[in-house]
Amino acid sequence: MKLKIAVLPGDGIGPEVTKQSVKVLKAIAERFDHDFEFEEAVVGAIAIDRTGDPLPYDTLELCKESDAVLFGAIGHPKYDNHPNAKTRPEQGLLRLRKELGLFANIRPVKAYNNLLEHSPLRPERIAGADLVIYRELTGGIYFGDKSTSEDGLTATDVCTYNVSEIERIAHLAFKAAEQRSKKLTLVDKANVLETSRLWRKTVTKLAEDYPDLELDFLFVDNAAMQMVINPKQFDVILTENMFGDILSDEASVIGGSIGLLASASTGLENALFEPIHGSFPQATGKGIANPVASILSAAMLLDHFNLTTEAKVVRKAVEESIALNICTQDINKNNHYSTEKVGDFLEGRISETENYQINDRNLNIGQMTII
Repeated sequence: MKLKIAVLPGDGIGPEVTKQSVKVLKAIAERFDHDFEFEEAVVGAIAIDRTGDPLPYDTLELCKESDAVLFGAIGHPKYDNHPNAKTRPEQGLLRLRKELGLFANIRPVKAYNNLLEHSPLRPERIAGADLVIYRELTGGIYFGDKSTSEDGLTATDVCTYNVSEIERIAHLAFKAAEQRSKKLTLVDKANVLETSRLWRKTVTKLAEDYPDLELDFLFVDNAAMQMVINPKQFDVILTENMFGDILSDEASVIGGSIGLLASASTGLENALFEPIHGSFPQATGKGIANPVASILSAAMLLDHFNLTTEAKVVRKAVEESIALNICTQDINKNNHYSTEKVGDFLEGRISETENYQINDRNLNIGQMTII
């Protein structure tokens, strides 16, 4: 298969982790005889510094012309610490989602057996947890009308949804549930919010087209509690923009590190793949960022184009790296590997199809890891 992939490394640790996912995709292309073309562009704080715009015209055009977008992370303390800044890195990502019509954000969450002790939650509560969150991405309060009164004492953010916005992501979530355990949970606040009541009414009616599925409902406050009490009860979660943003970050503790969580943002014509973590500016250039979330996002890119065997090879390599404790310091505090070395191992494992052994000394000095 031939694919043109726009690479937007962004800010902070974004370039470091994205470099590793590109490395993995190149290994996949070589092993399975694909033709992947990569082209980089700027976005976020680095784009503001260079052009004054967090999403320059050339970057947007590249994304529109490409088959998929591989995204790193955006954000910088000089903007985080100045909430009154008129131009902010995050505006670039929000605009990109809107321009590309990326209405569905998909975030899988899995508890790896070898990492149960790394979670702040009790191992017996999270063992076996395997869920996916479908978050509506281009509507709701993040994109509604915003205003501040002239005296600066009152601010308003409007949350708006229509039936078609709800239906299009609900269909995706129902179809995903059909391929999994046939259970979908709608998370809303229908006891208070009119938008949530529209969500519940629309999804309930749509469920008639999926008679084999179990549909249940949770208010978002209860869902947040259930996520840490018993995450194994969930299979597919469907929710609106802000609730999904919060719940998916909360769910990161199940895996033991936010550096393990991948995501896909899809629309009718375009798709973007990114780790859910932020730019983590304190770690920039130190080689300690976990590249696995970005690499698993690359696996979701492969899935998107029905390259399921290739995606399974990537995920198997990740599971092997975790089992062998070839991990960055967020997971392996005492004998950790750098961002680059974890990427080297995964690249080597993907390229090697036979039985192998790990040469730990060679891995640390940057030589081939498989002998």
